[in-house]
Amino acid sequence: MKKIVLTGGGTAGHVTPNLALLPTLLAEGWEVYYIGSENGIEKKLIEAENIPYYSIPTGKLRRYLSRQNITDMFRVVKGIGEAAKILKEIQPDVVFSKGGFVAVPVVLGAKKNKIPVIIHESDITPGLANKIAMPFAQVVCTTFPETLQYVPKQKGLYTGSPIRQELFAGNREKGLAACGFDGTKPVLLQMGGSLGAVKLNECLRACLPSLLKDFDVIHLCGKGHFDEGLQHTAGYCQFEYVSEGLADLFAAADVLISRAGSNSISEFLALQKPHLLIPLSANASRGDQILNAASYEKQGFAMVLQEEALSPERMEADVRRLYEIRDRYQEAMRKSKQTNGVEAVMEQIRRFDGR
Repeated sequence: MKKIVLTGGGTAGHVTPNLALLPTLLAEGWEVYYIGSENGIEKKLIEAENIPYYSIPTGKLRRYLSRQNITDMFRVVKGIGEAAKILKEIQPDVVFSKGGFVAVPVVLGAKKNKIPVIIHESDITPGLANKIAMPFAQVVCTTFPETLQYVPKQKGLYTGSPIRQELFAGNREKGLAACGFDGTKPVLLQMGGSLGAVKLNECLRACLPSLLKDFDVIHLCGKGHFDEGLQHTAGYCQFEYVSEGLADLFAAADVLISRAGSNSISEFLALQKPHLLIPLSANASRGDQILNAASYEKQGFAMVLQEEALSPERMEADVRRLYEIRDRYQEAMRKSKQTNGVEAVMEQIRRFDGR
């Protein structure tokens, strides 16, 4: 039996590409296992797929001085030991790592067991976890062609991002029905990632009275950000998080507002959905979303609004403009060569079949 261990976590963005690979892996006869964190979002998502899940201690990788760096270092060391033990027991042919802090102990554990590793980097510039893991990998797959300049030439491969096949099977009527919409107005969908985006939520809700005159609004607001006071607002439907049924909501949407996380925007591109990107500012991140958004803006795939310029009035104006010229963005996306990366990644995985 061909065996593979998948890893990655911390946010849904470090899990969904792994989920996108599952149908093909299982159809081709791979025995699939997952190593993740003890309490991360990946545990719930993977166990829902009936994939054997092993949890290990992890520590957050910080770029700044913190006392927690010391205690977390011990957790990372313990995680490496436990990952190595699990991998020795499973004896997989290959490990596929999607990144995030949980992936580092798994990659190092694979190195100890002489198991080949394939890494996938979502952003234009590699994150800290993948920078640490990269020397121990045989292949580094990338979502953006620009990323290859940061990867050793003999390892880097532009594959695009694996997209979940079920997203292409969405039903607009089901999506409208799930929200109680009648389809007479265009639909705006806003999402801020699995953890939500407070500033985006606040701006959208502030301009709702005006927006709802011309749009129905689907709001994926993030865990803990549901607003009970808006529960029965006509034309407005909010969810903390959606897994099953997300494809139908995408199918119902005419335009989208989102942060600029790589996996989300790759899905928008694959679905050819016009979108307004509001990347997380450099003050709150390492700036990867700003680069992602700039790449899509340059290629004509997205309209971009920097967080520093964000206000309810500006958000509404940009949404209305995006809807007016949506055909322009759809045409650019139709011409794109950045398609679903499942097959390109699978080609690399198959290289280690029966090593």
